[in-house]
Amino acid sequence: MRNKLFIISFLFLAICNQVVGQELEGKIVEEEKIELLDDVVSDPVAPSRAAFYSSIVPGLGQIYNKKYWKVPLVYAGMGVPIYFWADNQRNYVRYRDEYKRRLQGIKDTSDPTFGGLDDQRLIDAQNYYRRSRDLSVVITIGVYILSIVDANVDAHLMQFNVNDKLTIKPAFELNPMDMNNQYQYAINVQYRF
Repeated sequence: MRNKLFIISFLFLAICNQVVGQELEGKIVEEEKIELLDDVVSDPVAPSRAAFYSSIVPGLGQIYNKKYWKVPLVYAGMGVPIYFWADNQRNYVRYRDEYKRRLQGIKDTSDPTFGGLDDQRLIDAQNYYRRSRDLSVVITIGVYILSIVDANVDAHLMQFNVNDKLTIKPAFELNPMDMNNQYQYAINVQYRF
């Protein structure tokens, strides 16, 4: 009987201690949330707004997110394929026009570019430049969509709370048992509640 009374009283005290500790911890957590809300202004429309801006003018979403260093990457990522599109289109038209002239019976053997080519090579060159031109369009559209997604994700991540409670620290330790005195590498992940 005495053991049962001791166990019941021990459990009662442990539960009371846990409840009081949770109440104090809850108050501390609420105070931290209020401080965090004061520090970080969360705009739930910001990700969609950044994606909208980036879809209207490429790079404008990155400017909205204040990631100015990404704007040259967006324009370079779109400008290079556009340049190659124009170059491939120009070459495609040149080889197509030469092939059309050959079909009409006009062949200039003194031409340095097309003089030594037969009809099949002209067709192959047309197909090559057409495929390259189309690939340039696909790459340009891909970079455009990627810039929209980047603006949206970046705006979401700007609202993500990062504090010192979650830390990743690499640890370098010398193993005393190792004969070669080599370092052992580890990653220490800590989360404090």
